[in-house]
Amino acid sequence: MTLADARAFLTSLFDAAVEAANPLTGIRANLPAKPKGRTVVIGAGKGSAQMAAALEQCWDGPLEGLVVTRYGFATKCEHIEIIEASHPVPDAAGLVASRRLLKLVEGLTEDDLVIALISGGGSALLPSPAGDLTLEDEIAVNKALLASGAPIATMNVIRKHLSTIKGGRLAAAAYPARVVSLVVSDIPGDDPALVASGPTVPGVGTRGEALDLIRLYKIELPAAVMAHMEKAEADAPRTDDPRFARNEVHVIASAGVSLEAAAETARKAGIEAAILSDAIEGEAREAAHMHAAIAREILHRDRPFTKPIVLLSGGETTVTLTGKGKGGRNSEFLLSLAIDIDGHAGIHAMAADTDGIDGSEDNAGAFADAGTVARLRSTGIDPAVMLRNNDAWSAFNAIDDLFVPGPTGTNVNDLRAILINPDD
Repeated sequence: MTLADARAFLTSLFDAAVEAANPLTGIRANLPAKPKGRTVVIGAGKGSAQMAAALEQCWDGPLEGLVVTRYGFATKCEHIEIIEASHPVPDAAGLVASRRLLKLVEGLTEDDLVIALISGGGSALLPSPAGDLTLEDEIAVNKALLASGAPIATMNVIRKHLSTIKGGRLAAAAYPARVVSLVVSDIPGDDPALVASGPTVPGVGTRGEALDLIRLYKIELPAAVMAHMEKAEADAPRTDDPRFARNEVHVIASAGVSLEAAAETARKAGIEAAILSDAIEGEAREAAHMHAAIAREILHRDRPFTKPIVLLSGGETTVTLTGKGKGGRNSEFLLSLAIDIDGHAGIHAMAADTDGIDGSEDNAGAFADAGTVARLRSTGIDPAVMLRNNDAWSAFNAIDDLFVPGPTGTNVNDLRAILINPDD
């Protein structure tokens, strides 16, 4: 299989995974009954605009609402207002969006229905600092969490205790209206309370546990933030709060479903597929070592699987920042993998975020293969130095191996695909 053929094959798997997470299918299957009163739509996340457009296609009746998405991710809707804000670091536009969403659900009655469209990325898009905290405090928290290497679930347990909108508080503000949450999960394990820090879904994780996690991961937070965390007012609503008794939650798309779709696409192309896990976490470069070791074992010894085969995995790795380069968790994963598979002809890989954006640049991820390291060195780049500096984006950009599909309109976390098939 040529390099071009391998990359076309891997791209087809990404496309299948994204299509399986199309919000229209999941929303159509989980439409709530029409209420006696108003139907109000709220939402946040990198896929929320496309979810809103899908809902408008399915809903036969009046509705109104507002959702917030990342800059550049908006789409046209007729009745639901779409506004944009910053991700992964919050900004003033997100603060305005949070205030407007809370205002929108004020004064509703038990005859009204709130449909919440929630997808990954909502944590940063909905800054709403609690107590005496400021937007600058919340920005500092986000930056510290992103640099800490903590899993996304840990980040969101901490975030919900510093907010007036996360941890179920947006749904509580809508009471006594019934809230139906439709969730596109980007969280390993698909706990809807952790997606976007659960603005409409209360979850487990107490304030004391959040403080323990801050200490465990040695997260340096502003003094004002730590002072707020010590107060009882920081406690998030409990799952048994009667305000949530009538509410419903439906996970309408997830990494597991998308991985199955990618696997089926591979099999139709004549390549067997093995799904390793849809919930892989940990340091991106360390996860790469494990994936590379399995790929080499298959290539040279036909165990634990026989070649040709494509290994698939999902979940969300993390990057503990020690350098000052450009990158993202998928490109860092691939640079580490490329070093481990250097010279092992027949291994081709892609890692990409299903929302179309990896980190803060415009790529979803990148491609790597047995010749990546040689190509980098031919341009004067030392791959190990780039990896140490968290500069994987610059490395892949230099050899034109970035994967740039653009915003996809959904977000079920990362797709990693490693093809083991000796080159023709």
